[in-house]
Amino acid sequence: MHNSLFNRFTRTGLALAGVALAAGSHSALAAEVATTMGVSSTVAASCTVAATPLAFGTYSQVAAANTDGTSTVTVNCTTGSAWDIALGAGAGTGATVANRVMTSGLNVLNYTLYRETGRTTVWGVTDATNTVAGAGTGAAQAQTVFGRIFADQSDTAPIGTYTDTVAVDVTF
Repeated sequence: MHNSLFNRFTRTGLALAGVALAAGSHSALAAEVATTMGVSSTVAASCTVAATPLAFGTYSQVAAANTDGTSTVTVNCTTGSAWDIALGAGAGTGATVANRVMTSGLNVLNYTLYRETGRTTVWGVTDATNTVAGAGTGAAQAQTVFGRIFADQSDTAPIGTYTDTVAVDVTF
């Protein structure tokens, strides 16, 4: 028993001596110098945009009623970046933002796009006048486009499938 107790103390003493030597070797370094390292990054403004198709459905010339439809434009911009959504006049010949033109061959069907459900404020391309503006939150922000085909276009819109393409531009 005496030998085993002696062996245990010896092993413990040797281990402690090794720790002391290791600790002493660190303090044996001559000097220490320090500095700081700067770290930086710039978050740039960026945006993505997507738009769903605006499908008016079937337009009835004899119903003598407007045909309404909606679309959604979704922007996702860097938090804090201002954005502005403009909708072009479309590809129809002679189209303006106040009177857009869908075509079927040489035939036309007029329509208009608005910024609000009451369909009184046209959505166009002039910043701060007829566009929609907001600020980025880092999350997708949906904006509804309200469309209207006006009633009684029987003289310009015979049977057919009418289409148009409208540019959606986001400035930020």
